[in-house]
Amino acid sequence: MNSNKLIELLSQNNLLRVINEPLDIYLEIPHIAYVEVKKQNSKALLFTKPIDKRSGKKFDTPVLMNIFCSFEAVRLLIGDIDSISNEISSLLKLKPPSGFLDKLKFGKKIFNLKYLTPKKLNSKGVCQEVIKLSDDINLYDIPVLTTWSGDGGPFITTGQVYTRSLDGDISNVGLYRLQIYDDKTVGVHWQIHKDSNHFFHQYKKANKPMPVSIAIGGDPLYVWCAQAPLPIGIFELLLYGFIKKENAKLVKSITNDIFIPFDVDFVIEGFVDCSKMKIEGPFGDHTGYYTLKEPYPVLDVTAITHRRNPTYTATVVGKPPLEDKYMGYATSRIFLPLLQTTAPDMIDYHMPENGVFHNLILVKLNPKYPSHSKQMMHAFWGVGQMSFVKHAIFVDSFAPDLEDSNAITSWCLDRFDINNMLISSGVLDALDHSSDEFATGGKLGVDCTVAKTKNKFETLDDKSLFEKLSSLDDTIKDMKQYFTNTANPITVIKINKQKIAKKTIQKIDELNKYLKIVVIIDDLNNNLDYSYMILWRVVNNIDASRDIYIQNDVVYIDATNKTYIDRFKREWPGDVECNKDILKDLRSRGLIDISDKFVEQFAL
Repeated sequence: MNSNKLIELLSQNNLLRVINEPLDIYLEIPHIAYVEVKKQNSKALLFTKPIDKRSGKKFDTPVLMNIFCSFEAVRLLIGDIDSISNEISSLLKLKPPSGFLDKLKFGKKIFNLKYLTPKKLNSKGVCQEVIKLSDDINLYDIPVLTTWSGDGGPFITTGQVYTRSLDGDISNVGLYRLQIYDDKTVGVHWQIHKDSNHFFHQYKKANKPMPVSIAIGGDPLYVWCAQAPLPIGIFELLLYGFIKKENAKLVKSITNDIFIPFDVDFVIEGFVDCSKMKIEGPFGDHTGYYTLKEPYPVLDVTAITHRRNPTYTATVVGKPPLEDKYMGYATSRIFLPLLQTTAPDMIDYHMPENGVFHNLILVKLNPKYPSHSKQMMHAFWGVGQMSFVKHAIFVDSFAPDLEDSNAITSWCLDRFDINNMLISSGVLDALDHSSDEFATGGKLGVDCTVAKTKNKFETLDDKSLFEKLSSLDDTIKDMKQYFTNTANPITVIKINKQKIAKKTIQKIDELNKYLKIVVIIDDLNNNLDYSYMILWRVVNNIDASRDIYIQNDVVYIDATNKTYIDRFKREWPGDVECNKDILKDLRSRGLIDISDKFVEQFAL
C-alpha cells in the first residue's frame, strides 16, 4: 500500500481530516496532531500546505500524521488482530499431521509461510524515481517537523532505520528518532539495547563505516513492524509477509548495499562514521518528558531518493494518550502467544498507555502454587523487551477485564498486601529518567492473585483528612482520596517540596490509622481531578528501590521530581508542554477545537 492508496483508504472510511491552510512545520502542525490523537473520534491528518515560517519556504510535499488514529484504523491497516494472534498461536503449537485432513491443514499453514521472506528486486523502486546526489542533497527540502519548543531541532519521527550486521547475515529495521543537524547529516538515536547499536559496535571494532538507509512512508505496516518486539536476529519484515500474505518487496539503495521497501516515499541513504559522535537532543519523547542531550552516532547522507509526488509521514510524541496507544494494542494482542511460550500460565496482559507501556504491566494468570506470580515476575524481567518493565501487577483468572481500569484497580486494592510486594532491580529503558543510574534501577512486582485483604482502618472525608495532614506539615497543599470503598484506599498528597519527601512521611505517619497507600507528588503541574495523568506521573517518577517506604503497615510512595534536595545527581528533565501562544493562536483560528477542561485534563 503506497501513500496515495493509504490516503484514499483513510478518506473512504471517514478516518481522514484534510487541512488546506498553510501551517508551520515548527510547532503548529505537531500541536494540531498532538491534540487530535487525544480526542475520542481521533482522525488521521493530511496537511496539504506545510511551510517553514522562519525561512519562508513552502513545501510541495504534504504531511500525513496520526495514521494509526483509532482501533478502527489499526484493524483497517494491519488486519484482524485476533486472527493474526490465533495464527501465530497455531503455528507455535504445530504438530506433525496424523490423518488426511490434518495433512491438508498442515500443508496450508506451511504454504502460507512462503510469504515470510522479503523478495529482493533487481530493478529500481518507485522510491527511487527521483535521485539526489552530492550537491543536490538537502534534508531541508523535506518538511521535517519540530514538535516541541525545547527540542534540539527538527526530528524525523517515523523513520524506518534499515541496518545489517557486519557479516551481512542479519538485517534489521527499527523505529528510532532522527535529528536533522544540517542539510547533509542526521543524528541516529539507537539505544544501547537495540540491534542497530549492536551492529554499530561490530563496524566500530572493524574500523569500517556502517551503511544505513532510512525509509519514510509507504505501507503503515512497515512502521508497525519496525517497532515490533521480535527476538534478536529476526528481520522485522518477516512479520510483514506473515500478516500481508505477500512478500515484502525490497530494492537496493543507490549508494550503499542496504535493501529498503520499493514503495516508500523517501529514502535517506548514507554511512555512519563509527569514530564520530555528536550531541543529540533534547527531545520531547513518548514518556511525556524531554530526554536529555546525549552523544549518538551521525549519519553522513550520500543520497536522498523519493517518489515523484511523495508524502511525508510523521507521528507526534509527548504525554499520553498518543498514537502508540493504538499501535501498542495491536502489538500486545499479536505477541501474546509468543510471550506465553515463556510464561505458559499467563492468560492475558495489558500495558496501559498512561504507563507509557514499559512503566506498567497488568498480567492475568492461573497461579498453581505459592509465589507462582513472583516466579513470573522474574521471568518477565529477564525476557526481551519485557525486561524493561518497571512495575508489574498480577491477578488471577477471576479478575475483571484488564482494560477496565476502575474495576481492575478496585480488584487489586482489595487484594493488596505489603507482604506480597517484590522489590527488585534490573535493566530499564534508556529513556527512563527516574533511576539514580542510567538504564538500571528498581522494579516493583505486586501479587494480587491472593484472597481479599481484611484491613481495619478509619475513614475521613477529604476535607477533614486534609486539615489533619496540613496541620502536621505546611508544605502539604492539597490532597485527594481514591477508591475509598476498597481495603486499601489511595491517598494522593501534593506538596510544595522544600525537603525530602521522607520528612513529610515521618510527620504524617501519626495519622496512619486513616492511611493505607500514600502517594506524594509535586504541587506544580499535577491536577488531582485527573487520575489518568496522576498514574502517568507516578510510574514515570519512581524508582521502587528508592522511593517506596513502609511504616506502620502503610505504603508511602515518593513520586515527586527528584532534585539536589534528594541528592539526585542526574539531570531531571522537564515535562513536555505545548507552546501556550501557539496553542492559543490555533484555537482562535478554529484549527483546534477544545475546551479549557481538555487542556487541563491532558496537561497540554
